Amino acid sequence: MAANKKSLRQQRILGELDHEPSLRIIDLAERLGVSTETIRRDFDELTQQGLINRTYGGAVRRQSSEPGLNERHKLHIAERELIARQAMPVLAGARHIMIGSGATTVHVAKRLAVTMNDLTVITHSFGVATVLAINPTIRVIMAPGLYHAQEGAMHGAQTIRFLENYRVEWAILGASGLDGDGASDAMIDASEVYAVMMERATRSMIVADHTKFNQSFPARYCEWNGVDVLVSDQKPLGALGETIRAAGCVMKAKQPD
Repeated sequence: MAANKKSLRQQRILGELDHEPSLRIIDLAERLGVSTETIRRDFDELTQQGLINRTYGGAVRRQSSEPGLNERHKLHIAERELIARQAMPVLAGARHIMIGSGATTVHVAKRLAVTMNDLTVITHSFGVATVLAINPTIRVIMAPGLYHAQEGAMHGAQTIRFLENYRVEWAILGASGLDGDGASDAMIDASEVYAVMMERATRSMIVADHTKFNQSFPARYCEWNGVDVLVSDQKPLGALGETIRAAGCVMKAKQPD
């Protein structure tokens, strides 16, 4: 009977994670009417089965692919707005920036448009270019290439050759996953563009919310010793946080509650 209850509870947890990208232990324990220790044990078992990934104080559904950009825009809005606000002081004084595609980078671009002037932004993302257009002092250079409709961005050899002609102060990039080996993306074509942007920038910034922690995707585009700043809504703790810190990457984030 106890085993059956546990199985039903764990199926409920997986069902909850299908509707919410991340869950906190304390919230889930209250929702299911069990102790936080029970939820921790469930999380441990589901992690061992490869069904979820643990995060600080919670868990996320493990997945080998990422939702489309339109779907991602609806998730973690408050966290992404916080990330965008925290990125601005770091970028103060910059005049030339490259920005990669993604939901979080669009939030950063929105904040740039209302806080900075006399800026040149090179991007392959139509979403980034569109939100920057409200500021007439920001010059947007759009990279050519093969259009990826789901991501709303240009990719491919033509995009890469174009970006190689420029040098900027900052590259601002998103990520599908962040683990001890670095930043990775679900899209191989996107990761190739991100890697070139990092090569052509004096400094690099990754912007990603806490649900990306301890997640790994097929296309790794950098290691932590190549990243200057990670901006998130929380600081990664444990082994991931130690690895990032040891690599010399500055973590700028709100401490978890």
